[in-house]
Amino acid sequence: MESRSTTLRSPEPPSFWTAVSDSLRGKQHDYTTGNLGRAILLLSVPMVLEMAMESLFGLVDVFFVAHLGSDATASVGITESIFTLVFAAALGLGMATTATVARRVGEKNREAAAVAAVQSIAIGVVISVIVGIVGAWNAPLLLRLMGASDAIIHTGTNYTRIMLGGSGTVFLLFLINAIFRGAGDPAIAMRVLWIANAINIVLDPCLILGLGPFPQMGVAGAAVSTTIGRSIGVMLQLWYLFSPRNTVTIRRSQLVLDLEVMKRLVRTAVNGMFQYLVATASWLALLRLVARFGADAVAGYTIAIRIIVFAILPSWGMSNAAATLVGQNLGAKRPDRAEQAVWRTGFYNMAFLGCVAVVFITFARAIVAQFTDEPAVQSVATDCLRFVSYGYVFYAWGMVMVQAFNGAGDTLTPTIINIGCYWLWQIPLAYFLSNTAMGPRGIFLAIVISESTLAVVGMLAFRRGGWKNQKI
Repeated sequence: MESRSTTLRSPEPPSFWTAVSDSLRGKQHDYTTGNLGRAILLLSVPMVLEMAMESLFGLVDVFFVAHLGSDATASVGITESIFTLVFAAALGLGMATTATVARRVGEKNREAAAVAAVQSIAIGVVISVIVGIVGAWNAPLLLRLMGASDAIIHTGTNYTRIMLGGSGTVFLLFLINAIFRGAGDPAIAMRVLWIANAINIVLDPCLILGLGPFPQMGVAGAAVSTTIGRSIGVMLQLWYLFSPRNTVTIRRSQLVLDLEVMKRLVRTAVNGMFQYLVATASWLALLRLVARFGADAVAGYTIAIRIIVFAILPSWGMSNAAATLVGQNLGAKRPDRAEQAVWRTGFYNMAFLGCVAVVFITFARAIVAQFTDEPAVQSVATDCLRFVSYGYVFYAWGMVMVQAFNGAGDTLTPTIINIGCYWLWQIPLAYFLSNTAMGPRGIFLAIVISESTLAVVGMLAFRRGGWKNQKI
């Protein structure tokens, strides 16, 4: 009798490490049923690693470029700030794509998910061509508008021209990975960025410093290596998309424009793009405020922000898991499970960023010293890293809330929140505080205060539940 009862017991749930292994192997899973903690883990692990790889692109570039001096480092920082406008468009369209694909997968309609993917890529190609031509042609002018000195423009024009001219690679890289995330195949996105980043890491020192048979291109070499790495990543993504083994597979017969699907994507994406443009425009304004304090301040700010992004992007990856879970579970008519997933993901994200904050606050100067030995640059970078880290616990919740709305296709709510917290609060506060005795530290403090405000407002808006009725 005892043996019979033993055989009828439910199987033990898979262990933590088994779930991690499954997530890295890309094992397909139905995220609308079963254990929610396991679903979050299966999505989060590859998404966190994907974003860690994306953040390495910038970190590796600034690590090698920093050895060329503050003008070179400042040119990278200013270009990166200009580039955030490209990221805004890519993230906005990518968010709409993730929401749409996730909703169709949750409805068990993979054919419609593939059609949405094709339309999204078509829109992305058109935008990429326009941005690439305009950006490359006007590189020196854009640097000057951002407050760059003549020395920075002389040093960094080629870097800016190559990065903006090749912006289509980063646009498509983000966009196609958004398709994989919405489909619940984040391991593919992770592998693509691993390969693209490995190429960038190898080429960066070779092209920047002129190692072996490679030409010494200086700061422009960082742009060339990054563009090559991302281009190969895009080609790999397309190969995966046409593979029949994945959740969403594109067939040749689907390579046609569907204006109705495209309109719905654009309608969702417009608010998403503006949402990110609001945030990135605020960062551009902050950089412009920092630039008043000289090249050393800009270089220090650039180094600190790259280190901060290195931690934030993996956290953003965990937030992307919430977007996928919300989209798929709304498609499966399970809004309560979607809501539970968001609160649980927010808690996990808070625990992760809380640990990162402790490390950054404690070892800020030692970390910064790995990137530069210039005392003035070190001082600004250390201050920025410490100040911004104080708000990490709030940032964790803010990112999850924003992505939860986006995963539901409700891009308007976070857009309104961004306008209030960034344009009406962060920028005026940063201007006021930086004009006091605090100097650049006032800008860093304004970041902490405004981002924390966004998290609180986002949580209150999410609790109202209007996102559950969003149609896409």
